[in-house]
Amino acid sequence: MTTSTDHTAGDGVKTVPAADPAASICLSSTGGIDRASHHRLDEAWLAAAWSHPTTRVFVVSGGTALVEDTEDGRTELVTTPAFEAPYTEAHRYFLGTDTEGVRYFAIQKDTLPGRFDDLARPAGLREAGVLSERDGELLAHAVGLENWQRTHRFCSRCGERTLIAAAGHIRRCTACGAEHYPRTDPAVIMLVTDDHDRALLGRQVHWPEGRFSTLAGFVEPGESIESAVRREVQEEAGVGVGPVEYVGSQPWPFPSSLMLGFMARAVSPEIEVDGDEIEEARWFSREELAESIERGTVLPPTGISIASRLVERWYGGPLPRTRSS
Repeated sequence: MTTSTDHTAGDGVKTVPAADPAASICLSSTGGIDRASHHRLDEAWLAAAWSHPTTRVFVVSGGTALVEDTEDGRTELVTTPAFEAPYTEAHRYFLGTDTEGVRYFAIQKDTLPGRFDDLARPAGLREAGVLSERDGELLAHAVGLENWQRTHRFCSRCGERTLIAAAGHIRRCTACGAEHYPRTDPAVIMLVTDDHDRALLGRQVHWPEGRFSTLAGFVEPGESIESAVRREVQEEAGVGVGPVEYVGSQPWPFPSSLMLGFMARAVSPEIEVDGDEIEEARWFSREELAESIERGTVLPPTGISIASRLVERWYGGPLPRTRSS
């Protein structure tokens, strides 16, 4: 199992060095996109960037965009030059510039455009794991903006309609002048271990039988993220937590979360689930988890979720697959 050097700070928190590969579990932090936020209020620059022949544009609708599977097994966002993109004047979001100087925009529409070649298919963020880091970052940014734009059309201060500004990153009230910015809701997600190095996994009440994952919850107002880890584990599973170790983060725009991943150490192994969010929680050794997955009695977290990365970090590598019957 990979371990990291402890760097203990206040509140008993240990941070993983940035160079530690085990911490590289983010969905979209290394895609090479410079968000170039200093250009968002420069209308002349944005107009020139939009009309530049190398600029690429894609449509986002309902949290999805068109992707295309390539012959060599990759999946890519379907992008077009600006002059081929569907028309919109307001819902045009500048996402940034890549390392080769290509500018990227997303436009929000009620439906995705059709493709005459029938090769493209709609995909949401849960399919972003098959995309390149660049495309995953672009899609996460676009979906987060779309979610916020669709639900914040009116001013929370006076109730009047707001208009889009800053290339999609501000909504400005036409009556009182208030500016509103995209919200991000911090949530903690943690893999708790005990003195025998067993992992605590839980099953939510609405999940199918056998589906287990890490515990998670939102950070409350005025609460540190370390306290949120301890509170959520105590509330959901009745397990007390001592030291916590920050591992990495993952944007999760469903609709606006930022998942903050932790490893945590239990101070008491007794489990008492709340019955409201968590119906069942269990301690698993590596051998027990592997055997249960192979038999098909446990369905672990999969895909791009940070939960699967936390479990794999504890397990020491990729989880086994269910044996074919």
